[in-house]
Amino acid sequence: MALAPNTQSTLTFDTDKNRTSTSISTNILIMVGNTAVGAIQSLSVSEKKAVKMIDEVGTDGHIDSVPNSSANIGGNCTRVRFDRLRISEAFGRGFLHVAAQAYPFDIVIIDRQKKDQGSQISTVIKNVWITGIDYNYQANDWVIVDTMTWEAEHIYSFLNGGNNAATGGERQIPINKIDIEQETDRGANGRRGSLDASGLIDIGSSGDLF
Repeated sequence: MALAPNTQSTLTFDTDKNRTSTSISTNILIMVGNTAVGAIQSLSVSEKKAVKMIDEVGTDGHIDSVPNSSANIGGNCTRVRFDRLRISEAFGRGFLHVAAQAYPFDIVIIDRQKKDQGSQISTVIKNVWITGIDYNYQANDWVIVDTMTWEAEHIYSFLNGGNNAATGGERQIPINKIDIEQETDRGANGRRGSLDASGLIDIGSSGDLF
């Protein structure tokens, strides 16, 4: 296997045959239940969490930092109006307008970059509420594109079979496996965050995390 000299990024297979290591969107399936959503032009996902810096009288500079809110999950999707489906219908819902939604739904994103199905990553966006639907009827471009904005309660990922998705990639680079982080990352036991676990003040007191 040839590796880039400075970064060790993969260049070839062990046999020195050429390889392509870049993830591309043609390997992505967007699912609602068992149905793939077609004609999607883009799907963006945003995960954000606020962090509070802790200061003190007598010290110039932050002495600590800690998240002070739960993570917020949101995003948007654009889809060509295709197969006589408006965007809410394409996501398996029996309504056309935002005001009609009474119950949330899940979106599953399947990353099929690896041929081995056991190494494919599924990401679940849990309890999605549509917050906006926008579209234009235009004289200069007749193709109708729907845009949907949304917010969700939670997001998690796992390998097919339920194992942790963060494995160190193709190179198996060393990663720091903190149990509570990995449990939250794969949504184990309904866990939606990691900061309610006991022993947070002890993390890093033994071994090298970084």
